[in-house]
Amino acid sequence: MRTNAAFKTIPMSVWGLGLVSMLMDISSEMIHSLLPLFLVGPLGASALMVGLIEGAAESTALIAKVFSGTLSDYLGKRKVLAVFGYALSALTKPLFAIAPTAAIVLMARLLDRVGKGVRGAPRDALVADIAPVEVRGAAFGLRQSLDTLGALLGPLLAVSLMLLWANDFRSVFWMALIPGMLAVFLLLFGVHEPKRHVGRKRTNPIRRENLVRLSGMYWWVVGIGAAFALARFSEAFLVLRAQQGGIPVAYVPLVMAGMNMVYSGSAYPFGRLSDRMNHGTLLSLGLLVLIIADLILAVNDNWLTVAAGVSLWGLHMGMTQGLLATMVADAAPIDLRGTAYGFFNLVSGIAMLTASAAAGLLWDRFGASVTFYTGAIFAVLALMGIVLKNVATATTS
Repeated sequence: MRTNAAFKTIPMSVWGLGLVSMLMDISSEMIHSLLPLFLVGPLGASALMVGLIEGAAESTALIAKVFSGTLSDYLGKRKVLAVFGYALSALTKPLFAIAPTAAIVLMARLLDRVGKGVRGAPRDALVADIAPVEVRGAAFGLRQSLDTLGALLGPLLAVSLMLLWANDFRSVFWMALIPGMLAVFLLLFGVHEPKRHVGRKRTNPIRRENLVRLSGMYWWVVGIGAAFALARFSEAFLVLRAQQGGIPVAYVPLVMAGMNMVYSGSAYPFGRLSDRMNHGTLLSLGLLVLIIADLILAVNDNWLTVAAGVSLWGLHMGMTQGLLATMVADAAPIDLRGTAYGFFNLVSGIAMLTASAAAGLLWDRFGASVTFYTGAIFAVLALMGIVLKNVATATTS
């Protein structure tokens, strides 16, 4: 009954944002689930190059959120920036289909992720603006769940089309344009921004007197988000691990589909749980799951082992990603939410770039097992940080 009540309380525009995210993730994952194989296969790139491309792309997206988030606070409008970001990402899809070299793939990835960065912070701030505070965790969980459902469907479509078209990467990449454009049209006509953002007096969100309003708790959330990014490098390495086990190329995207099935199925229930449970405890449990996932993936490349590790990786994502977004919203003033998400993702972006480049280097020099063991070590360090914070809070209270 409580779950049904939460569903009914979540505004339709949050559902709309979730469906927009789902369509764009279908589009993106049709490409990204195949991209590591496209790079190391037809284009002849190394694992280090895959790591650098993925790290640069994801960190570009996260860094771009600083500017779009701050601009959305200044303008008092989120939707126009979100539309621009989704449109840019959709229009970059043909570049992957025509790319003759890894350098062109890098350019396409960067442009695609700039679009993601431009839309990310305004979209998250828009969810926080729209959703009532008592179901904020559930709203973020729902959006993340729909987003990840798209990340599940995208690889499934990629597998189907690869089988249908005899491993024709480029034709699959062309088809990814369709759901991307549908996402843009749904955002334009199916999501409505709260009126309170229109006509508000403009102030510079990054002036010192505004930034000091971001509390110590907010900066702790920023730090722990960076620790999570260091512990969890690019998911492209999950795809490469699966390929090592001898899975046929056309079926490798099913690895990402499996991860995202768990992620999508767990994001809303854990988001709902975060409205009633201590956030530090839930983050700690999520890190424990990531540690186990890394250790399992480090053991060997048997397909059953990889499937178990990837499933736990997805469970970790479902437990923590919506929760971190909720914690940022709870710790930031309403008129600085875009800026707060921007800085949160700037720091996480730098950590993601570092982690993905290091993972690629470790993979090339020492192998996959060392890469995943190293991820587990960083997850343990992040867990220790949360435990120490909880102990300090309990001592002072």
